[in-house]
Amino acid sequence: MLILAKAMLAMMIGFITAVVFGLILIPFLKKIKVRQKVSLYLEKAHKSKDGTPTMGGLIFIVPTIITVIILLFMNKIEFSENLFIILFVFIAYALLGFLDDYLSLRRRNNEGLTEIQKLFGQLVIALVFFYIFMRSGGKPTLDIHTLGLEINMGWFYGIFLLFVLVASSNAVNLTDGLDGLAGGLSVISFLAFGLIAWNATWVSGYQDIAIFCFILIGSLLGFLVYNTHPAKVFMGDTGSLALGATLASIAIITNHEVTLIVVAGVFIIETLACIIQMVGLMCFHRKVFLMAPLHHHFEKLGYSESDIVKGFWVVGFILSMLAVGFGVWI
Repeated sequence: MLILAKAMLAMMIGFITAVVFGLILIPFLKKIKVRQKVSLYLEKAHKSKDGTPTMGGLIFIVPTIITVIILLFMNKIEFSENLFIILFVFIAYALLGFLDDYLSLRRRNNEGLTEIQKLFGQLVIALVFFYIFMRSGGKPTLDIHTLGLEINMGWFYGIFLLFVLVASSNAVNLTDGLDGLAGGLSVISFLAFGLIAWNATWVSGYQDIAIFCFILIGSLLGFLVYNTHPAKVFMGDTGSLALGATLASIAIITNHEVTLIVVAGVFIIETLACIIQMVGLMCFHRKVFLMAPLHHHFEKLGYSESDIVKGFWVVGFILSMLAVGFGVWI
């Protein structure tokens, strides 16, 4: 019951802090004209969104960090090595996304960091994560509990971790295209991993991971107050890169990399749709989808934005609850 009380406290502080911070940040972003320019390909469907403030990821990033500090001072959470690693990934990817958003705004288009620059930044952070993770006692093994398998991947494990972190951060980034879509799916995903980590609190440091997940859930719910349709602010790369990488880092630390495939199922499907579309255009000079990522395909089919978001949330929730049910074994 003690960890339940801590989880509820963490979520409450995160939510209240995010809501209050949003009331301050959004008018400030409007004042300094931090506004998103809608992509040329989406001008018809999303014309009304042109000029909406971006960098809204700060609404859940800053409150999450503040809440962690508050709980540390209250002795409700311990500053474990695992928590340090997660915070490092969370902040580092947020800074990378912030730089990308800043350059896009400065150049007054949607072109911030180049794909190569962004990928290089993601790889550098992932390498630092791998070094800290291994120094703190991490093992180069992939556990598939259902089959009783513990695969020692050796040096290849480093490449595997780099792929998981970079792929996850980009997957959430690609999914962030409709009001509340990426934010809502992230709430569901972190809820799943919060429950999985909670269920494994006998492992040193896992309780702190669970509490962090609930802090972030509260902050994300506060962000969704402003991000659901019609959105008053977009999270931008500042938020999406941080969410994806943090989700991956929690999966790695808790030895549930395989579970991540289920929890992040919607994010993965969105990414696969982009890859399939690209292959179709490059190899066959034909589109497989009306538009990629997949949520834009459904928009082109005539579905409303709210219905698409709700539908994707439902699929994400079903997958995440399946993952929680089997998360101890897979």
